[in-house]
Amino acid sequence: MAISSKKDNLIIARFFPNENVIEKLAEVCKKHQVKTGVLISGIGQLANFELGFFKEKGNYLPQKFETPHEMLCLSGFISLNKVGEYDFHLHGTLSGPDKSVVGGHFINGVVSITLEVTILKSEIKIKREVEEETGLKGLNF
Repeated sequence: MAISSKKDNLIIARFFPNENVIEKLAEVCKKHQVKTGVLISGIGQLANFELGFFKEKGNYLPQKFETPHEMLCLSGFISLNKVGEYDFHLHGTLSGPDKSVVGGHFINGVVSITLEVTILKSEIKIKREVEEETGLKGLNF
């Protein structure tokens, strides 16, 4: 049900309650034939979500949040990999009802009320490759 529109290289999309953020981002990117993109804005509210924090190789700390939070900022990079699936490297900042803020690597989430995102489509070809030192998918050209 997500809706989106594109003009030139700018894509604006809206996601609705109970929609999975990562799944809908992939659908929008596929619809608009994004090979490389920069997610420059994401605002709305999520019902539940998961953030991560990288400490060191082999020590990545995911944390789930099950209460609604306002999405203050969602940003990052989008790339199409060799098997035709999207790799997302996103970071999110969210605020709870008491206005306390949490943030980190955005792993996944479900929309509570709405989520509005803006993607800048780019012709720069990027790829992600697992790096020996960190164990993470690093940005390469």
